[in-house]
Amino acid sequence: MRSYTLDEIRHCFSRSTDFNEIFDAFQSALARKLKDLDHYRMLFWNHALSTDEVRLFGEKLATEFPDIGYDVYIWLASVFEVTSSTQDNYELALEYYRKASRTNPRKPEPYLDACDCYDVDLNIPPAGNLIEFVTTGLDHVQNPVPLYKRLSNLYGYAGDHERSDHFRRLAEEGGPAPGT
Repeated sequence: MRSYTLDEIRHCFSRSTDFNEIFDAFQSALARKLKDLDHYRMLFWNHALSTDEVRLFGEKLATEFPDIGYDVYIWLASVFEVTSSTQDNYELALEYYRKASRTNPRKPEPYLDACDCYDVDLNIPPAGNLIEFVTTGLDHVQNPVPLYKRLSNLYGYAGDHERSDHFRRLAEEGGPAPGT
């Protein structure tokens, strides 16, 4: 395997259209123990790569460097939120927000960002999936108030006004949710 310089890796990640060359540059980056996510962001935005190829690189990066796994998954979710939304109705974005939350369940961003994917008119991703996901965060995040607000909105969109009012009150009170 050829060893790439840092400039060559950056150039290849951002401009190459040859999967084999990109793969070799990626392997070289891993061999160099390159953990700076800024370099890989260019790779994840490379339009020559298919969704499966981006996922392959992201999963490998998170496995090789677990300490940046959360950031990798959050970044992949944001990439898929933009690039795959018309093809899979945000399912890939939600999948990677879930992975980020499993990596660091105390951070509220995966739960909140996943809610930003929601399209009220089309109900995609399905409100029930988002409600289930955001609810899992209530036991982990330090300040659940932003999650209460999102749950109130989601339940409202889903037509469950009783649950919507429940979470709105919890958000206003700012306290923990007894038995949610």
